[in-house]
Amino acid sequence: MSAALARRRKASDARVVLWTHLRGRRLGGFKFRRRHPCGPFILDFFCPARRLAIELDGAPPVEPGAERYHAWRAEFIAARGIALLRFSTDQVFEKREAVLLAIVFALDGHFPE
Repeated sequence: MSAALARRRKASDARVVLWTHLRGRRLGGFKFRRRHPCGPFILDFFCPARRLAIELDGAPPVEPGAERYHAWRAEFIAARGIALLRFSTDQVFEKREAVLLAIVFALDGHFPE
């Protein structure tokens, strides 16, 4: 298996893991959508009630212009009033509770009791 394919598979696995915590209003009672369209982009997860997008990233991009593209994408999303949280796939696997707490904090503005 190529390194690129392994990264894509790991990213997909991380999305499945995170989705198990977000679906069915399991996190703070908030509804999330998977693969939500936003202009020319697809958001990994989106909470319409709080206008919060969650993106999972694999390895850092090494292609020329990738940083500029990600900055433009983030600006496009922010211009539509959507807050963007970004996590690495490694964080989802290794620090899942911290990722979930960060999401809850972004949704409610405070940590759960």
